[in-house]
Amino acid sequence: MTPHHPYGTPDTPRLAVRGEAHLEVPPEIAQLDITINARNTERHTTLEDLTRRNTHALNALNTYDHAIDHLETSTFTITPQLTEKGRHERVHAYHGHLHITATISDFTALGDITSRLAALDLTRVDGPWWSLRPDSPAHREARRQAVHDALQRAREYADALGAQLDAITELADIEADTPTPPGPLGYGPPAGARAARAAGYGGYGETADPEPTLDLAPQRQHIHAHVNARFTMTRPTL
Repeated sequence: MTPHHPYGTPDTPRLAVRGEAHLEVPPEIAQLDITINARNTERHTTLEDLTRRNTHALNALNTYDHAIDHLETSTFTITPQLTEKGRHERVHAYHGHLHITATISDFTALGDITSRLAALDLTRVDGPWWSLRPDSPAHREARRQAVHDALQRAREYADALGAQLDAITELADIEADTPTPPGPLGYGPPAGARAARAAGYGGYGETADPEPTLDLAPQRQHIHAHVNARFTMTRPTL
């Protein structure tokens, strides 16, 4: 059996390099987080107010259905607030919250959507959170460039020794070598995103005067790709 030489031999040296790529590309989607609030001393009235405001928000979003990729209701809560004083527990008021997430791909309508939502009664708007789609071609291009960078580096090292690359023995994504442990699930902006925030807490639904339109500039996205590659090369000329 031919002995295994993990570090190569004088006749078949091994060469290990790291390939890197960095792309700066425009975003493909933007996420808006809409939080609808209601508060009343009666639970039923709180639920009615929350339902009405949710309908107003959905109607506003459905006006731009051509620009929206996904629309989801993620959380809904009604919480009783107890009085702070007194010997007996008494409900002072009920707080209601409903959270909607809108993923938007047509940025020409994003300013109108954000302004219209921010004008609604007791409605908070957070965002936009800019990002790329998971299957974006930009990710594939970054990985391709990282592999080409590793190959170019290996050729340059081999050439400096008067040798040539012979074969590739390993190609590994950096994350495959050191996987990131899964984090806790939660709500909020994607990692690395920056937000322009708008909040509306004092409107009364549809207003007579048109709301001013926000001019939102998309934030360019930075993509990084890293690979480890190992090659064998011909005997160097030393």
